[in-house]
Formats: sequence, C-alpha cells, structure tokens
Amino acid sequence: MRVDHVSYAAEHDGLRATAERLSKLIGVESVDGGVHPRFGTRNVILPLANHNYLEVVGVLDHPASDKAPFGQAVRARSEAGGGWMGWVVAVDDIHPAERRLGRESVEGNRHRPDGVELRWRQLGVKGLMADPQLPFFVQWEDMSVHPSGDGSKVSLKGLEIAGDPDRVREWLGLPSDFRSDEVGFSFVCPRGTPGLMSVTFGTPDGEVTI
Repeated sequence: MRVDHVSYAAEHDGLRATAERLSKLIGVESVDGGVHPRFGTRNVILPLANHNYLEVVGVLDHPASDKAPFGQAVRARSEAGGGWMGWVVAVDDIHPAERRLGRESVEGNRHRPDGVELRWRQLGVKGLMADPQLPFFVQWEDMSVHPSGDGSKVSLKGLEIAGDPDRVREWLGLPSDFRSDEVGFSFVCPRGTPGLMSVTFGTPDGEVTI
C-alpha cells in the first residue's frame, strides 16, 4: 500500500485554468488526462516522481456525474469553490479492503488523448464523501501506463489532514503505530469538516505547500 495521488477539484473558472495555476506553483507541466466515462468527470494530470501525481478534476454535464459517487463528490467540491478533494492509496490487491469494509470495488477507466486506455478498480469514494479525511483505494490494471512522471524533479512530500490519525489507520487496516517512510503526514484537529487541508511538494527550488 502506498500513496498514489492527490485530487484537486476545479475552481469556478474551470478545469484548465485551475490546472494552469497549480502547474505554475509547483513547476510541473500539465497533461490532458481525458474523460472518466463511468463517473462523468475529466482530469488534467501533473506527473510527479516516485509513482505519484496530482490530479485536477472537473465534472462534466453528463448523467453519470449525477449517479456515480465520484462524480457527485467532484461536483460538490467544485460548487463549494474547488480545492483539495482527497487523497488516494494504491494497493496491489483490492480484495482485502473489500472484505474489511464490506463493499465491492467498482471499475474505472479513461482514454488519454493519445488513445491509451487506463483501467483500474476503486473503492471507498462514499467513505470519502461521508468523512473527507479518509482516502479511497485504487488497484491499477497496468502500472506501465500509470500517470506519474518517472523523470519528474517534483515529488509529493507531505499531507496535512484535519482529522484523526487513528481513524485513518483503522480505515486503511494499518496498525496503530504505522508510520509512512515515503510521505509525511501531519494531523490537525478539525475546526469544521475534516479533510485534506494542504499538500507539500518538493521542487528543485525548495518545498511548496498548496
């Protein structure tokens, strides 16, 4: 299990304008990610080192966005002004998480503009909607087309989360003393709705926190 990516919902001026602002802040060129037909959303990718990436996601005027939990979550966050929506962990086998949480994963896919199809299974978006401090899970079908950028000089360094670390570890099925060696986590007591508050990136010019 590892942190896979972080998701940022488009602000009021739209997906591309939001992605361009974030691109300039961390110094990573954005890539058109394509459409999620099952979810009624589309994304722009900022590839990062170490098999991580930043996803900027927007909702489409499509019936799927009203039915799929992920589309609903994106729409709600964008209508509230946009910003950090959540974080995602990748697993090699999603079945243990299915058994632990008592629910089934769903298929996801999108076609990149170059025609390559990315496929995965995901689980836990409803958990994210109910308690935004919680990540959701993905299992990639083919890591050779993962959206990260192996040559990127920008990395994901840390997440600040308003919430309870014990609740997050329980959701992930991790022991109470688990600590990540790859991404730093800091938790603050929520003064409102819990969730992902900020993300820190390591860049050639120093750390940047958004």
